[in-house]
Amino acid sequence: MNRIADRRIFVIAFVVFLLDQATKLVVLRFLPPTDERIVIDGFFKFVHWGNTGAAWSFFHDRNEWLAAVSTLALLGLFLGRRHFHLNLLMGQISLGLIFGGICGNLLDRVRYHEVTDFLRFYLYRRSGEEIGFPAFNVADSAICVGVGLLILMSWNQENAVQSGTSRGDDRKAEA
Repeated sequence: MNRIADRRIFVIAFVVFLLDQATKLVVLRFLPPTDERIVIDGFFKFVHWGNTGAAWSFFHDRNEWLAAVSTLALLGLFLGRRHFHLNLLMGQISLGLIFGGICGNLLDRVRYHEVTDFLRFYLYRRSGEEIGFPAFNVADSAICVGVGLLILMSWNQENAVQSGTSRGDDRKAEA
């Protein structure tokens, strides 16, 4: 079972990594730095923004430090992956998403010394000023979805333990 789980995690991570790098390559080739292309006015646009920080540009200009932290996080998650419900497909999917996302952004940090963000959702205030969610990329999305799935799985597991049921107990009750 562990080999099958590890293979699934690797395949998902590899697909996420390739999708992330392919989309960033399109942005790098067809959209000049700091340029924007409106897709839905007042809601969504493609941008070409470099980010030397983390989410919301926290730790701005700390690219090398963030690359080191990403490497340690990747290594720690890889070594501790057996603790993340790998018997469940959702656990395998979540770790694959996280690994692929970390690798995608880490490669950007090493190769370009910044992460390329290109998806931007926003609204206009009455004053005409733009407000919105920070720009992000496929890797960022994969990491967030993967962490969200892990949280849901942990919450589900915690509720099952508190109520005194688990998958094994349910199967015994059915028999």
